Amino acid sequence: MSSDGSKKQFWKRNAAKVPGSIQHVYGAQHPPFDPLLHANLIKAGNKLSPATPGKPKKATTFQEFESITSDAWDVGDDDDELLAMAAQNLNIEVVMETANKVIENHSKLQERQKLDDTVESCQRGDDNTQEAEYEEDEEEDDEDDRVEEGDLTSPEVSFSFQSSPDTDGRLVKSHSEAPIGSPKDAASEHAALYRQRSLPHRPPLIPLVARMADQNTSGTPAMTEREASRLDKFKQLLAGPNTDLEELRKLSWSGIPRQVRPITWKLLSGYLPANAERRDNVLQRKRQEYFGFIQQYYDSRNDEHHQDTYRQIQIDIPRMSPESLVLQPKVTEIFERILFIWAIRHPASGYVQGINDLVTPFFVVYVFEYIEEEVENFDVSSLQEEALRNIEADSFWCMSKLLDGIQDNYTFAQPGIQRKVKALEELVSRIDESVHHHMQHYEVEYLQFAFRWMNNLLMRELPLRCTIRLWDTYQAEPEGFSHFHLYVCAAFLVRWRKEILEERDFQGLMILLQNLPTMHWGNEEVSVLLAEAYRLKFAFADAPNHYKR
Repeated sequence: MSSDGSKKQFWKRNAAKVPGSIQHVYGAQHPPFDPLLHANLIKAGNKLSPATPGKPKKATTFQEFESITSDAWDVGDDDDELLAMAAQNLNIEVVMETANKVIENHSKLQERQKLDDTVESCQRGDDNTQEAEYEEDEEEDDEDDRVEEGDLTSPEVSFSFQSSPDTDGRLVKSHSEAPIGSPKDAASEHAALYRQRSLPHRPPLIPLVARMADQNTSGTPAMTEREASRLDKFKQLLAGPNTDLEELRKLSWSGIPRQVRPITWKLLSGYLPANAERRDNVLQRKRQEYFGFIQQYYDSRNDEHHQDTYRQIQIDIPRMSPESLVLQPKVTEIFERILFIWAIRHPASGYVQGINDLVTPFFVVYVFEYIEEEVENFDVSSLQEEALRNIEADSFWCMSKLLDGIQDNYTFAQPGIQRKVKALEELVSRIDESVHHHMQHYEVEYLQFAFRWMNNLLMRELPLRCTIRLWDTYQAEPEGFSHFHLYVCAAFLVRWRKEILEERDFQGLMILLQNLPTMHWGNEEVSVLLAEAYRLKFAFADAPNHYKR
């Protein structure tokens, strides 16, 4: 290690941007910003006394750097001590003294390692057995060197802390943070065996798609009686020779169980007929027709007239979410084919950014026809080729049905979106005048944030599981994507009334509106949003002059 005090160690350079830190990109985030998941890990107080009294500490220690670096898990025991001391611009004598202590301590550890082999082998058993054997070994070895510790926390807890007199009352996260030459070296060595359990664990993943009951988080109990009853109603309705689509819409408005969502979406979108006997023939014919389009058009993707479209599709797909799904090579190929074929068959609009997001809900829902587990960690390429072809064709046709109703959103100058944003502004000015005047006062234009709400159907503002639940109702509601979505956006904006009124400048308002904290939303929050949107529709849809100035 260099003794030159003018040179900065690597962890001191650019302290604002360290490996593993999260840099927020406003306006382009997907899924939405989640302050709970992105919060820094808990930091233990690990300040060391300065080498020179009265000299202020100029840089963070390596332990502080380590605690804010989420991907630096493998830390060395003695290296940490040396680096922490070196962080205080020590002179050469102190450095040499520290090095000698490290070497001496390391030699002691090597000598004791042979004696601790038996203890280490015991630690590989059951957690409860480990703790019991650990306490018995310590009692037998040396009662005087025994260090009093609280019960070790379970692996589910982020940290296991130790306290000793030599740490000045501070909490020690692991052996690497204990002072060198501590009189409790023997106990610290045993504590090092629990190192893995004392390290922080990564935050739990939130499922991208809710399970059977569209619950907020994973790991909840099985279906309730009400959910099982609703599933039975869907199955009875779908089992008939001719499905009553009106009754199916009424039942679907409040959400569709996962098992029957694929067939229900295909029926409500108009992709499949209500007559059960005709469905297999229609599916076979439409799937063959789609792959006929691929044979006819897909080879032209590199032609001069189409290469710009295909290149833009290739640029946009990696920006989609969930990344764990869309970045799988097989999924990327499927999305490229779907979007390119749609663009070729709809020259009036062609491909427009935003259309790519609309494929994802259909694709995820139709994957669930073939798997039981969650989609975020599933390898799509493990499905049979026939299943992948069916999912691709069904996603293409259902996305086409959706876009047929909102194609003016994507034609030249996107007039459909312009009209809807203007209607949203007029509606909000009537239902919540305070919010409307507050945004006017700070010169926030509705087009600056609501354009994305209309272009992507709120997919960039909500987690995927919430989007799928929202689309259950959109499929059931007449003109759900083209008309009812306006009232959902109005209810969504007013939902954040308190937060909006607390912001006192243009920048704060834009950051809030482009990064609304919805990551932990689930079925309950979406149901409340839809109920409020329905109330607004009931009040204003048949009397548009009520919200026109």
